[in-house]
Amino acid sequence: MKIAGIIPARYDSSRFPGKPLVVIQNKPMIQLVYEQAKKANTLDEVIVATDDIRIEKAVKSFGGNVLITKSTHISGTERCAEVQQILKNTGNLFGVIINIQGDEPFIDPKQINLVASSFKENNVQIATLSKRIEDVDELFDPNVVKVISDKNGIAIYFSRQTIPFIRGENQENWLQFSKYYKHIGIYGYQSSVLEKIALLQKTPLEDAESLEQLRWIENGYAIKVKETDIESFGVDVPEDLSKFSN
Repeated sequence: MKIAGIIPARYDSSRFPGKPLVVIQNKPMIQLVYEQAKKANTLDEVIVATDDIRIEKAVKSFGGNVLITKSTHISGTERCAEVQQILKNTGNLFGVIINIQGDEPFIDPKQINLVASSFKENNVQIATLSKRIEDVDELFDPNVVKVISDKNGIAIYFSRQTIPFIRGENQENWLQFSKYYKHIGIYGYQSSVLEKIALLQKTPLEDAESLEQLRWIENGYAIKVKETDIESFGVDVPEDLSKFSN
């Protein structure tokens, strides 16, 4: 089964326009992400998916694979689905697509491989990662998405709220009474499933939490969650660049 890693990268980010091209350690961020993805030994191909010729030019300048996609996509999932269709139309078939965040310049290849390993199991439709929360501030931060899973590692729910709720205990003590996990935003999809979920309409829970993965759960798709102990650092706004020394 062939696996493709696709890195969605758009120029017109509302909070950080031109983000993929920002220079970190003397390289554009998209190059750093691409080079990390290429280290993942489970990927047969790595492709940047963009709607902007400036990003296309940058990727070609360092010898990377890049495809131009529509500018109307509202999610990385939709952009990945278009690339998967382009590849399929040219006879380049992949059984699994890994959606790699374009704003994590130092993503660990082990995380990519861990997501890919999920598809060795029978009937896995979608896969993602979680990491245990150890910090109280992180536990109650609405920007940190939490996930709870069943005993088979299938996601029950994702939320910006702290879940589960510990009844009768002060919040500062909740970490003593339950294990909590944050969502790490990398996804793997069976190609046939990706084609279908990219066509789904928004759902009430997705609207409420502003979390795309709830759309899939509301439509009956199972999301396999594997635990990682590796921290991820993304760039959402210019201030996040302080995490990385140039």
